[in-house]
Amino acid sequence: MINPTGFMKAVLLATLMAVAAMTAGTLHAQTAAASASAAAPTTEQRLERLEAYVANTPSPGEALPGPGHNGWMMTAAALVLFMTLPGLALSYGGLVRRKNVLSILAQCWGIAGMVTILWWLVGYSLVFAPGKPWMGDLRYALLHHVTSAPNPAYAPWVSQNVFAMFELMFAIITPAIIVGATAERMRFAAVMTFTAIWMFLVYIPITHMVWGVDGALNGLNNPHALIKSIDFAGGMVVHMASGWSSLVVCMMVGKRKGYGKEKMPPHSMVLCMVGTAMLWVGWYGFNSGSAMGADSIAANAFVTTTLSAAAGTLVWAFAEWVQTRKSSVLGFCSGAFGGLVVIAPACGYVTPTGAVIIGLVGGILTYLAVVKLKVILGYDDALDGFGLHAIGGTVGVLLAGILASPEVNPKLNVLAGKTLWLQQLEAIFVVAAVAVIGSLIAGVFVRLFIGMRPGTEGESIGLDLTEHGEEGYIL
Repeated sequence: MINPTGFMKAVLLATLMAVAAMTAGTLHAQTAAASASAAAPTTEQRLERLEAYVANTPSPGEALPGPGHNGWMMTAAALVLFMTLPGLALSYGGLVRRKNVLSILAQCWGIAGMVTILWWLVGYSLVFAPGKPWMGDLRYALLHHVTSAPNPAYAPWVSQNVFAMFELMFAIITPAIIVGATAERMRFAAVMTFTAIWMFLVYIPITHMVWGVDGALNGLNNPHALIKSIDFAGGMVVHMASGWSSLVVCMMVGKRKGYGKEKMPPHSMVLCMVGTAMLWVGWYGFNSGSAMGADSIAANAFVTTTLSAAAGTLVWAFAEWVQTRKSSVLGFCSGAFGGLVVIAPACGYVTPTGAVIIGLVGGILTYLAVVKLKVILGYDDALDGFGLHAIGGTVGVLLAGILASPEVNPKLNVLAGKTLWLQQLEAIFVVAAVAVIGSLIAGVFVRLFIGMRPGTEGESIGLDLTEHGEEGYIL
């Protein structure tokens, strides 16, 4: 028999437990709702964040990736890679003799693969992690903690992993530029070994100094910078670093067999023109992407890039016509290249008129370096890495200090006074010195332990067959 008293006690106890559970659930829900209400941003805060997003300025709240800025930066990264593969590869490939076309393509592709892995391993961290004025630490090694969350120190509305990939493309094209100086006579193993060492001795220190948050030359973002210089899109980081290194390594390798005694015309100006056109298109990602978002500064860089490239093209063609009464396709390509190089450090800081001035000055000076200086000094810079990139980059860095305007880029207001060009001059000497010394060390190592050249017979046959066992064209 069921005990009525015990049964009633059990029912009462179960009812009390149910009520207690419901009450606790209600209190928990009310507490959670209150907490959520307290954490939710106000309308004013949301408007502030929206304004910061549109202006591409630091977020007043939690840093989140913005779809517009993120989308542009992924596109810009792809455009910069497009500059190397296939742009630079085709431009350089068309300029060498037919027997060496594949060697250039292989060197560009090999560098792209190796630098990518070095970037993942430690390169990104050593450049963009805080550390010393000349190099970062290893907190981002293996891209550890490099997620879709932004790093506000560099790009407040762009995922850090996207930022890391954008900067990787700069790291790829910079050493690829150098292969033009040693084209047709440097072994593939020597190129790859030199590049690996060069990345640590030259590219990583220079890039951290110029763009790292605590870099010694980062005048806009490091209040404690030793030299308060500016470089919007790589005049020092890419063009001076590769250009001054090109002069060193081409002199260490020596001249091509028959250089100065026999003609060595480009085997395909069609490929050169197509590749250079790709470079011009990709350069919009290179320059406008350096704004780290789709903002008004990126728009200005788009305009100034176009104008400087056009000015360089025309002044180079005119200079050729004055000298030979002909304007060659090679001259158009070289002039565009010179105009694009010289505007890189200044594109986000100067007016359209300033860009035209830079393109004209840079175009004529790179022309004189390629056509006159190389002949006077007698070095064999096969594809003019020094004449275009060292001279163009150095001139662009200096002119950026002269023509930069706070009206174009308000960030320049932190650099008070009218002595920016002197800071630029100091930075030029530092970057050139690091590039020259680092390249000498890397070159000596390669010469002693790898060997630079393939030998007289191998060079005569061509690097396509001797280094890669292939031919670019089967006739």
